[in-house]
Amino acid sequence: MSETTGGEVLARTLKAEGVEVVFGIIDGTYFGLYTALKREGIRLITPRHEASAAHAAAAYARLTGRLGVCMASNGPGVANILPGLVVEEAEGNRLLCLTSARRTGAMYPLRTGTYQGFDQSAVIGAFAKWSRAVPSFDRLPELVRAALRACWDGRPGVVHLDVPESLVNGKFPVSPAILAPSAYRRVAPQAVDAAQVEAAADVLLRAEMPVIHAGSGVLHARAFDALQAVADLLETPVTTSWSARGVMRETSPYAIPMTHVKLNTIVRCDADAALILGSRLGETDWWGKAPYWRAPSEQPTVQVDIDDRMIGANKPVTVGINADVGVFLVALKARLEARRGEMRLTFRRERMKKYRSLIARYQAKLGQPLKNMGAPMHPAHAGTVCGRLFPPESPFIADGGNTAVWAMFYHAVHVPGRLLSTFKMGMLGAGMGQALGAAIAAPDVPVCCIIGDGAAGMHPQEIESAVRHKLRIVWLVLCDRQWGMVKINQSFALRPLKMLLRKRLAPDENLWTDLGEMDFARIAQAMGAHAERVADAENLSHAISRALAVNGPSVIHVDVDPVAHMWAPGLVHFKAMHQEPKGR
Repeated sequence: MSETTGGEVLARTLKAEGVEVVFGIIDGTYFGLYTALKREGIRLITPRHEASAAHAAAAYARLTGRLGVCMASNGPGVANILPGLVVEEAEGNRLLCLTSARRTGAMYPLRTGTYQGFDQSAVIGAFAKWSRAVPSFDRLPELVRAALRACWDGRPGVVHLDVPESLVNGKFPVSPAILAPSAYRRVAPQAVDAAQVEAAADVLLRAEMPVIHAGSGVLHARAFDALQAVADLLETPVTTSWSARGVMRETSPYAIPMTHVKLNTIVRCDADAALILGSRLGETDWWGKAPYWRAPSEQPTVQVDIDDRMIGANKPVTVGINADVGVFLVALKARLEARRGEMRLTFRRERMKKYRSLIARYQAKLGQPLKNMGAPMHPAHAGTVCGRLFPPESPFIADGGNTAVWAMFYHAVHVPGRLLSTFKMGMLGAGMGQALGAAIAAPDVPVCCIIGDGAAGMHPQEIESAVRHKLRIVWLVLCDRQWGMVKINQSFALRPLKMLLRKRLAPDENLWTDLGEMDFARIAQAMGAHAERVADAENLSHAISRALAVNGPSVIHVDVDPVAHMWAPGLVHFKAMHQEPKGR
């Protein structure tokens, strides 16, 4: 009789699900899993920290639309991966985390004094979408299928399956059948009711100036073309949530980039109807409330979401639709084409000209710092130079406080679905792991990651991971040797008038905001990566060109002006965002 390990059951089930890559660090507690992954032809990418495995797997999922899978070993491995899981649950990325636990006799309930033991399932379950511990081998096939069902049900998030090492590595005289995904979960996108599509079309066609607001549900549905088609038909503006920036190319005449914060408010307040697609309308969307949105009584709203709990949660709806936004948009396009004669386009065409004029005016204002060619470099150059030199298909990652702001404001999205950050959590250091996953997801183009020195200092060891796996990543580490976003807020709290007039305080007036020197070029060289250090825009261009010719990872240490770096664009809006809106 043939024998099977729990690890083999897991690996064969992942293979049937079409999983091609798993991210994680090996350990004896799941030897049976990673050896089975190798036999099944599933690639294992091993970072240097478990949190990076979670970020890498989530980045892979976000860029490909596939399931991201990561793993961590019991006790300290699970403790290490927790920060990554917290972030990716908040970001709403489709992530399956497999963990080992101590043997069945010592876990669930935990035996007092168990080495490396804690209630892993309960801790992760406190914030994750779904978390279960497997009690016995005979329950393993059932629970791994339940986990995969949860991965694809509703809003994406973190799904966790905890498997004791005695089940992962132990041999059992049974070989459970591995079912096709269609035998235990829905494999087609969630359908939409035709009457609801018609009702949505009614709302939009009655409006003189509707707005489309796209959330990351559009990204997970891979509905980029369908969104563009509906916007083209309606000739109406499209705003996005922060996390959905990049679901539409920003060269589209209807795109209102997220970085134009004031204009987003104007557009949403002008609109006499709103179509909300795959967005919870959370805090970074100003909760969908006045004065940042028009009052609900004056703005009939259609909200479409894969998660029924999100409909009307923050903004009252006229038509609420629980469906896949991609399926909905295809159906809506068909109805709008059939009723094209009912569209009221004259007014909105004139209004769109006004919006484009405001965008051009703000872009000209943003261009002013680019005239500064001195050293240390003005941080506005980083995103601009990268936008010029990297292929438009390259994944673009922004990580850090002010560094992420500078990168976002000076980068335009030309190809949908290629932008990564931690929009909901603002997690420093995630970009190091995200770059690994992005390089696996998009192996034909180089990955661009603009990251602050504070953020890069949290996980610099992942440079070695990129070297080992031969990944084409260019990390630009913007170094101002300070916690810049903290420093500017602290400076205004301490001496507001002096800060306003002089743009900075004396070195002894701030509290613990300065950092010491880290030469990231030398650090990267020590790990085997190509590396350079620059301090001005012209040399940055040359350094990036050389890095793009390298068949592997590169790190460019960029010394930036610490004062200019503090004054990132749009910070006043981020501060206002955290105030409770007055509207209801």
